[in-house]
Amino acid sequence: MIPLRVRLLRTSTPVATLLLIFVNTFIFLYEEALPVYARDRLFEIYGLVPDHFHPTMLLTSMFLHGSWLHIIGNMWFLWVFGSHLENAMGTGKYLIFYIISGLASAFVQLVTSFGSPVPTIGASGAIAGVMGGFLVLYPRVRVVTLIFIVIFITTIDIPAAIMLLYWFALQLFSGLGSIATATQAQGIAWFAHVGGFIAGIVLVRVFAGNRSRFIPSSF
Repeated sequence: MIPLRVRLLRTSTPVATLLLIFVNTFIFLYEEALPVYARDRLFEIYGLVPDHFHPTMLLTSMFLHGSWLHIIGNMWFLWVFGSHLENAMGTGKYLIFYIISGLASAFVQLVTSFGSPVPTIGASGAIAGVMGGFLVLYPRVRVVTLIFIVIFITTIDIPAAIMLLYWFALQLFSGLGSIATATQAQGIAWFAHVGGFIAGIVLVRVFAGNRSRFIPSSF
């Protein structure tokens, strides 16, 4: 399932979301311009590497990405959900919320992969926080979603609560499965997603208050 848009109207320009997309994309393009050995070294220094951990890695790791699919997927989810969450919180609070969610997700990943020499990179933990916050504020809002049924492709409207809780369950059970098999399946930091999502749920009311500013759209 790929979310295409949510049926909400924004009442302001999502400045912070656009800035985050720009910064992440710029850094990724810089990575792509490096030789492979230099890019690997960059990940070792600024990615989250538990076996030689430094606190700054909690922050720097969330601005690195490993592939075009990685950056495009993350930035798309950030735009779909983050642009509306920023509208509810305001730009400054939203940016702080995003960073704290990312730090929390990286910390959870650090604890659950303690001693690992494998760098963890990506904004997906912070974006998971955005998704958790969106769940709390807009559980009944419809998400226009692209789905694949065998050889057919179509779109359906799914309540945000169903889509986001399904996504969270997938991350949680995949993470538990990776522990059971002593592997980090497919190189995905499942528990960073879990930690970020929970952080978003816990923190969203601190930054957004009790108002969800729900303005439905008709498109």
